[in-house]
Amino acid sequence: MYQEIKDKEKAISLIGLGYVGLPIALEFAKKVPVIGFDIKPERVDLMKKKIDPSNELPSEAFDNTDILLTSNPEDLKKASFHIIAVPTPIDDHNLPDLTPLLAATKTVGNVLEKGDYVVYESTVYPGCTEEECIPLLEKTSGLKFQDDFKVGFSPERINPGDHEHTLTKIVKVVSGSDDESLDEIARVYEMIITAGVHRASSIKVAEAAKIIENTQRDINIGFMNELSIIFSRMDINTYEVLEAAGTKWNFLKFFPGLVGGHCIGVDPYYLTYKAKELGYHAQMINSGRFINDSMGGYVAKQIVKKLIASGTNLKDSQTLIMGTTFKENVSDIRNSKVVDIVNELHSFGLNVEVTDPYADPEEVKKEYGFEIKEKNGKNYNAIVIAVNHKEYLDLDEDYFKSILNENGLLIDIKGIYRGKIKDITYWSL
Repeated sequence: MYQEIKDKEKAISLIGLGYVGLPIALEFAKKVPVIGFDIKPERVDLMKKKIDPSNELPSEAFDNTDILLTSNPEDLKKASFHIIAVPTPIDDHNLPDLTPLLAATKTVGNVLEKGDYVVYESTVYPGCTEEECIPLLEKTSGLKFQDDFKVGFSPERINPGDHEHTLTKIVKVVSGSDDESLDEIARVYEMIITAGVHRASSIKVAEAAKIIENTQRDINIGFMNELSIIFSRMDINTYEVLEAAGTKWNFLKFFPGLVGGHCIGVDPYYLTYKAKELGYHAQMINSGRFINDSMGGYVAKQIVKKLIASGTNLKDSQTLIMGTTFKENVSDIRNSKVVDIVNELHSFGLNVEVTDPYADPEEVKKEYGFEIKEKNGKNYNAIVIAVNHKEYLDLDEDYFKSILNENGLLIDIKGIYRGKIKDITYWSL
């Protein structure tokens, strides 16, 4: 397979052209023929104009690439090495929602031919590829796994908004359904991954490796958030404590904050789901999830308490929240925990305005039901810096004074103005 792809006798397909799939598709397309497939024709139309709908890649990333961008599944018949990179979200009950993954699997199964390879990049619980995806590929294609087609798992490691640790510079974990497929899949990815590949011993190991990467971060951030709650009651600044503790060489540098998005705030639930299925209650993982999922409400309650303490009438107050995406310098609003702050403040009867230089106002309105203002107003009782976008980093105390009223509060969730605010009542996690 590798040799035939290298010789351009066979093509690669990418199913799902989001923030994961599109960079992979374009990187491969610099070297070999690629079919890029997405179910949304409007996204495909944008990409044909060299526009990344996720706002992660510049238009130059599309230059000098051999790629067919399509929303027609029939075009996938032109490929023999299929990479599936679709979202794996959770539902309203925090359970895995495999709908996009299984739909993509069925799409590939309908075009699968003898000798083809299917590689999954979507984050799943250990065992999902073999228990859910492979049987569906067999059923849809009428082919027999291993005899007629091979399967691998190579988890995505792309970090949205990070222009340093990009696709080719991150070691790629790869796995295969047997020794032959492992070698072929590894060699295919080695065509584009300059950092090299790590060959996992099995598909389950690769699935587990990916899911614990984000679960580890979630637990550590949960610990920082719990410390923040404790230190707030002691009137100690958490960031100052972490700065002091961080002078020891082996202290792990994590920080408190809102944990949303479609990775850290989601992946641990896939692991706890599988653990529960096996009769084990994952106490530490669930505890971290509970703390992190509660932080938006906690921040909102601190704002309300401080407004009341300042003598503010809540129903007449105006609060500005700056930032609503799930992390800094990205447009992605999926699973944003800033929304929890907005909703909690609304439940107390506060008037809330939200601005964000990256979020799409129509998307926010459709997904969460509130408006994004084009620019900040004045006479706010409280300003909440919820996301540390680069546009906010150089704002100074004089600016905040100009849009706050006399007894206004500055709530700095990520502590980016620590040590720079002297005259305004200031609070951070």
